[in-house]
Amino acid sequence: MAAEFFKLYPDNPERRKIEHIVDVLRDGGLIIYPTDTIYGLGCDFSNTKALEKVKRLKGIKGKSMNFSFICYDLSNIAEYAKVDTPTFKLMKRALPGPYTFILPSSSSVPKMLNTSKKTIGIRVPDNQIPRMIVRVLGNPIITTSIHEEGVQEYATDPEIIFEDFKNLVDIIIDGGYGEVEPSTIIDCTGDEPVVVREGMGTLEGVL
Repeated sequence: MAAEFFKLYPDNPERRKIEHIVDVLRDGGLIIYPTDTIYGLGCDFSNTKALEKVKRLKGIKGKSMNFSFICYDLSNIAEYAKVDTPTFKLMKRALPGPYTFILPSSSSVPKMLNTSKKTIGIRVPDNQIPRMIVRVLGNPIITTSIHEEGVQEYATDPEIIFEDFKNLVDIIIDGGYGEVEPSTIIDCTGDEPVVVREGMGTLEGVL
């Protein structure tokens, strides 16, 4: 059965549709949704069945997947990651925004996600659609990009995304054209933050 495909507006996402998306996520569904950068593929991070679907879709075997969470804000960050005071202040300056922060994961995360990785990415995008989804859901969603190398058209046009993924996921959200640049990734697992990928997020005033 083809995925549901519907429009949501980032400035005022329709609550009824958000609640339907959350029901699908809780039932192990996969969604494709807009962020403040490129479109993302996601599932409820607490649903093992959904997580395995994401791995299969991405062609990832074993326990080596790099996980990133989309969070509503930083209020519950200590449940998922270890954050010292300087790093927390850095994140507060940058978020919500087009950044992914790599942090040491909390002790419960590797077991919860069945991964050997001891780090996790944290995203708080400047887009109310994914933020409202996780707020209603009550916990983060796993997020991963839907393209790997270079700029591909399906990553920006929701209708083309639908044609490519309609038989692979449960819901595709049209939130308008996506950006062509991903988030800026900042690794905060060492003594000093290190930029490992420059994307949409500017570094001036952040680092």
